[in-house]
Amino acid sequence: MALQCGIVGLPNVGKSTLFNCLSNARAQSANFPFCTIEPNVGVITVPDDRLIELERLVKPQRVQPTTVEIVDIAGLVKGASKGEGLGNKFLANIRETDAIIHVLRCFDDDNITHVDGSVNPIRDKEVIDVELQIKDLETVDARIARTEKQAKTGKDADAKRLYDLLLRYKAALESGMSARTVEVAESEEKISRELFLLTNKPMMYVCNVDEKSVATGNKYVDMVREAVKDENAEVLVIAAKTESEIAELETYEERQMFLEDLGLKESGVAQLIRAAYKLLNLETYFTAGVKEVRAWTYPKGAMAPQAAGVIHTDFEKGFIRAEVISYNDFVKYGSEQACKEAGRMRVEGKEYVVSDGDIMHFRFNV
Repeated sequence: MALQCGIVGLPNVGKSTLFNCLSNARAQSANFPFCTIEPNVGVITVPDDRLIELERLVKPQRVQPTTVEIVDIAGLVKGASKGEGLGNKFLANIRETDAIIHVLRCFDDDNITHVDGSVNPIRDKEVIDVELQIKDLETVDARIARTEKQAKTGKDADAKRLYDLLLRYKAALESGMSARTVEVAESEEKISRELFLLTNKPMMYVCNVDEKSVATGNKYVDMVREAVKDENAEVLVIAAKTESEIAELETYEERQMFLEDLGLKESGVAQLIRAAYKLLNLETYFTAGVKEVRAWTYPKGAMAPQAAGVIHTDFEKGFIRAEVISYNDFVKYGSEQACKEAGRMRVEGKEYVVSDGDIMHFRFNV
């Protein structure tokens, strides 16, 4: 599934350093604005301990994890919505992503210049928020102008529903709030998605801190958490510079020792990748056989035929049934055959909603 998270942030907040930690695709990282001119795309493996356990039990010839795409987008400055700096390019690139990872500088370092001269993550957040909100307000105003006459006649229920939603978005945006803060009824969800508003995308704030703050946070992180408490957004704390040092260590044991010294169980990169996967509303099911154990990505809430279609469109078109074993049952009994004998393999039809961690085998006919 080609769903993407875009990494955004002001120049010199550690955005490209973080991207370099995430991906083998190397973005230039330097102490000056706009060092990443074109969006860099990294296809990143999603850490999943369940895959390791399935490999141990099945002993397949190969193992294939699932992935998520991360896009490093050129730095933004105030006035981007009016074309300042690389504004037009930034906004075009971010519109193509499915979710946003907003990196905020939460560390002091006199050797790294801040584009506004001082460290203030809330000001930085607001700079990008405002630029995205201005662009969204332009979109909303244009749609209101096209919809208003139809909606006010009262004869077109869809136009009335769209118009009412647009007015709510307009009020929020004009008050400095993002579109994602507006409550949307189930009947309005499809309309909302089709507006493609930038500030309606799922958002995660990544606080880039110094090494000593990575386990506990700091005053800047506290400021961010307080500022976004009413948003539907996650906050993650990472030390990008430290993560780059961890990535350079040759062995798993060395990396784990480094993390233990910092008081961490796992790297911030691993946490970020999993959080990005969740942000995109994605889940994982598995296929497990002696040739291959593989993780497959599907949108949360998908039914069995749609999940089967992730493997091949023929699987969805000719879907007959799915043979399903829960991950916990597979681990408990140790094999597919043992699960069958214990009556823990289920046969599910077209209406089955796939659960995260299901181990599935599809029957189809085309």
